[in-house]
Amino acid sequence: MTQDKVIAAPHGLALAQLALGLGGLFIGTGEFAAMGLLPSMAQSAGVSIPQAGNLISAYAIGVVVGAPALAIASARMEKRNLLLLLASIVLVGNLASALAPGFLSIAAARFVAGLPHGAYYGTASIVAAAMVPSSQRAQAIGRVMLGLAAANLVGVPLTTWLGQSFGWRSAFGVVAIGGGLLIVMLRTLIPTIAADKDASPLRELSAFRSLQIWLTLGVATIGFGGMFAVYSYITPTLVEETGVAQATVPWFLALWGLGMVVGNIAGGWLADRALIPSIFAIIVWNVVFLALFFLAAHGPIMAGASLFMIGIGFALVPALQARLMDVARQAQSLAAAMNHSAFNLSNAIGAWTGGLAIAAGFGWASTGLVGAALAAGGLAIMVVSAQLIRRPASTQELKA
Repeated sequence: MTQDKVIAAPHGLALAQLALGLGGLFIGTGEFAAMGLLPSMAQSAGVSIPQAGNLISAYAIGVVVGAPALAIASARMEKRNLLLLLASIVLVGNLASALAPGFLSIAAARFVAGLPHGAYYGTASIVAAAMVPSSQRAQAIGRVMLGLAAANLVGVPLTTWLGQSFGWRSAFGVVAIGGGLLIVMLRTLIPTIAADKDASPLRELSAFRSLQIWLTLGVATIGFGGMFAVYSYITPTLVEETGVAQATVPWFLALWGLGMVVGNIAGGWLADRALIPSIFAIIVWNVVFLALFFLAAHGPIMAGASLFMIGIGFALVPALQARLMDVARQAQSLAAAMNHSAFNLSNAIGAWTGGLAIAAGFGWASTGLVGAALAAGGLAIMVVSAQLIRRPASTQELKA
């Protein structure tokens, strides 16, 4: 991908990046809050914890559906207005989550809350990249994703505490308020970025003949599922397997979030210097530390250290986002959104496979082994992608 010019923000680059990052914070908090509150949500809805894991999957399915649908429908929409629309859906979906009376209505609200997720991060990544030179692109994307990482450092521990103190519905109410604040900030701080006049749904879709796009999405879908296999059940794992008090769980979630912040910064820096080798190194890191979680989960000190190290694996997000923008060519909006659709499909896969292992009686810590297996699958897909890079471009197109 090349970038012809840098677009200036009306009140400075720092404030514009702050607004985009806060959007990531609010959306990420809304996504991951359910994982920290899963036991209380299960009790409220009258279902088991593995069954309540389907609420996580409902959000993820919303992302999978919403990312391509909204990206295609908005191909010719001005980017700031698109971000405002997406922030409005964030507000509505999380408010509905806070007010929904039963399991099915909560699941429906989580689905709606997930719809703007991929399109927001994809559009915000494009906007962030447009405001900096191309040599700083991955780091700019990383600053958007820093909000998602900060959600696990600050937002999720806060909403977990709120949920334990005032009921889980209060957590989603706070996220809805954040959505309202986001609308104001985006309207004030983000520059107008016109859509490509030649953009069209057909052009966005036609670029998906590239095999490299599908392989990169496959790495995200399978490889990143390992983190979610562990994280989806982290609260009951810490309480039942590690033996910590439920009141201390937010501190462990903060360690995970701190790791994500470190990984996010490192991932953007590495990707701007050596993209493909960085992706390989990050995936191998994930395989190793997810596998070690199976052993580390049995004591609080080792569990905390393990969660921090697993969180660093979030470095994969800005790296894969930059990779997709390289191979997407004329499908920037759709590809950027689909990356987060893939990540949230990995969310559903991780929650589902982790739940299967738990339900089969392998124990809460078995999610680490499930996660390592998924990460290894992503590594295998990346090997195929790297091998194809050496071949002529004509061999990397899918035939109609």
